[in-house]
Amino acid sequence: MRKNRLRELLKAGDPSVGTHLQISWPSIIELVGHSGMFDYVEFVGEYAPYDLYTLENMGRAVDLFDHMTAMMKIEQQPRTYLAVRAIGSGIQNLLFADPRTVEDVQECVRSVRAESPETGGIHGVGMRRDVGFVMEAGSPAFVQALEDAVVAVMIEKDSAVKNLEAILSVKGVDMVQFGPADYSMSIGLVGQFGHPKVKEAERYVIETALKMGVTPRAEISRLDRAKYYTDMGVRHFCVGTDVSILFDWFKENGQGMKEILSKV
Repeated sequence: MRKNRLRELLKAGDPSVGTHLQISWPSIIELVGHSGMFDYVEFVGEYAPYDLYTLENMGRAVDLFDHMTAMMKIEQQPRTYLAVRAIGSGIQNLLFADPRTVEDVQECVRSVRAESPETGGIHGVGMRRDVGFVMEAGSPAFVQALEDAVVAVMIEKDSAVKNLEAILSVKGVDMVQFGPADYSMSIGLVGQFGHPKVKEAERYVIETALKMGVTPRAEISRLDRAKYYTDMGVRHFCVGTDVSILFDWFKENGQGMKEILSKV
């Protein structure tokens, strides 16, 4: 079974840096890997089009780089199906969107962990990429790999913030990520990501996670935003999104060329 770089970093207490990808072309993953700068790529499957062959090809691209692993962000339903197929494709870690209750989070964790008395999950044996199809299906190494899978959950609904301590007490939750866009919408402040109530909730999530021994992660698009979070004790980041990077380049350079040509 392949080592899980993100789990290794969490166990060692070391920081981690990932980057978001919505483009499912495996060569983009290879470019990230060749940079040597990132510990994992997060495929934002909640937003992107893909099929099961796409997931396997992304898994193969990640396998080219020993220093890197992958995470997939999956939507609220069908959680178990998507979790099993992502892990089976070789995407070792999962970020679950939109949990609202303790029961939601328990379902997220159980979908990842093996169905054995010791681990208490519902993830069964399968002949998939993660086990070499026929080589390690149902093996002790397979069960351990599922234990090593990092389970991250989005805290982005009003009910999740209100039930935060109970949610973070669910065994198997490794990492949390605050979602200001969904949270602001859930409390009637649509689009007001920087509203004091939203920022207060974000700080509460981070401080509570640190207090309870759960790793908080921050998403940033600019490096100058990192200090705001590192000052709160955050050491895990996912930086940038491919489609946003492209849009900013198109807008800036397209406008620049228009200005140059207007003066010719």
